[in-house]
Amino acid sequence: MVERTLTVTAPLGLHARAAARLVRLVSGFHSRVELSRVDSGLSADAKSILSVLMLAASRGTELRASADGADEEAAISAIDQLFSDGFNGPEYS
Repeated sequence: MVERTLTVTAPLGLHARAAARLVRLVSGFHSRVELSRVDSGLSADAKSILSVLMLAASRGTELRASADGADEEAAISAIDQLFSDGFNGPEYS
């Protein structure tokens, strides 16, 4: 299992479009991926848009991403890049 703490930097937070990009990205990996709020421990299946939206992660929210499976390192790296780019990279369109 691989974990990484990420901060939501997108101006609108993890809103519907950003959540859809995240789910689309994560769904391409075989690993089980979970996001959880650092402040409350509320967790979400990162392959479910409704679950991700329930986190209500606004800008500045710290999330812990964890991946478990054959491609866990690649999954966490891709998620980290998505968050670092503020969900604005052209590859996420």
